Amino acid sequence: MASLYSLCCVLFLALAIVALYVSPAVSTSRRGFERRNEVEVGFRVMLKHVDSGKNLTKWERIQRGIKRGQRRLQRLSVMFSTAIGSSSVVKAPVAAGNGEFLMYLSIGTPPKSYSAVMDTGSDLIWTQCKPCSQCFKQSTPIFDPKLSSTFSKLSCSSHLCAALPQPTCGDGCEYVYSYGDYSSTQGVMATETFTFGKVSVPNIGFGCGEENDGEGFSQGAGLVGLGRGPLSLVSQLKEPKFSYCLTPFDETQKSTLLMGSIASVNRTLGAIKTTPLIHNPLQPSFYYLSLQGITVGGTRLPFNESTFAFQNDGSGGLIIDSGTTITYLEESVFNVLSKRFIKQMKLPVDNSGSTGLELCFILPSDTSEVKVPKLIFHFDGADLDLPGENYVIADSKMGLICLAMGRSNGISVLGNIQQQNMLVLHDLKKKTLSFVQTQCHKL
Repeated sequence: MASLYSLCCVLFLALAIVALYVSPAVSTSRRGFERRNEVEVGFRVMLKHVDSGKNLTKWERIQRGIKRGQRRLQRLSVMFSTAIGSSSVVKAPVAAGNGEFLMYLSIGTPPKSYSAVMDTGSDLIWTQCKPCSQCFKQSTPIFDPKLSSTFSKLSCSSHLCAALPQPTCGDGCEYVYSYGDYSSTQGVMATETFTFGKVSVPNIGFGCGEENDGEGFSQGAGLVGLGRGPLSLVSQLKEPKFSYCLTPFDETQKSTLLMGSIASVNRTLGAIKTTPLIHNPLQPSFYYLSLQGITVGGTRLPFNESTFAFQNDGSGGLIIDSGTTITYLEESVFNVLSKRFIKQMKLPVDNSGSTGLELCFILPSDTSEVKVPKLIFHFDGADLDLPGENYVIADSKMGLICLAMGRSNGISVLGNIQQQNMLVLHDLKKKTLSFVQTQCHKL
């Protein structure tokens, strides 16, 4: 019996998925900085899930998240196809776009409050601006640069303008930023004071979008890119690092984003696991990890380590992403993993397709808990031993328990359900990613 518990974990069905609600909070830090390279600042931002506060059932939430994740994968596919194809055909940089969490901030002097989508899959920070020739509806007034004393257009010779893949020089540095579903934002690059709670950060470079179009943007007033490129918010801080801690999908507790000098992992929270961030020169914004193996129960899956390495054309590989709900694995590996789960779960497979997830089992009607196989992701130098609620979703009312994963052709993604109740630190200077299991609502 001792060996049985080392190979499986117990999932209590009472832990069903409910709404996630979060609210903003702040911390203080130093002020009065002059330029980006001198900004030594740290701040805390509360994150709100995009479906928070909506009258949705648990499975409606899951299905909405899955659909957004599938669209995000499609965007990624477009990105890689344009990178592989002729550059003469590409009219604008293409990014992943959208996400699962909203962050609250203020822009300008005096500060005006907005919400924006947090996106670890892109770099550009942008919001809708007046005069707006084409803008989507948003819940707050559109930012008017004329009403801010700290707004300043970027010159075409600025380093942030040079960081744009295809800038143009007209009324200052102009940009076009496209997303894989053909959504886009277009406008002028500028600097402005951004305020996060009580912490004001001057001279943040951002896009003032005057033509913005596409699905998903209306969740906020724009996007905050947290990718690895120079245009992102994290790259514009003196200490280029951030961490987030995502509360479980089935809780109403707040999630947290820590930026800059206060982003860290504390050994008192538990064992810290650290793995290198891999640089893909053809997709430099993403946080690639080296996944070398997967164990289900006591069995390591038979696949070559090169399966999750990106190819010479930039395709493939595995990224960690806060904007994708479930994990997507390369199809051949997912098929083997599914067979292992079917063998070890010893429950009948549900073939109804009612949940939107690819592998579900029928629960016995007389049980309140079920044992599921242990799941371990073996990264370079770090084994991520996931608790059961981070990879299976159970609902006793529906009588189903499902694997929170899917298959992918091309890039693989470690989604946010697998990251819940973990403090995940992205350190751009050290080029590492660290994680430690944490009760995120207690941070």
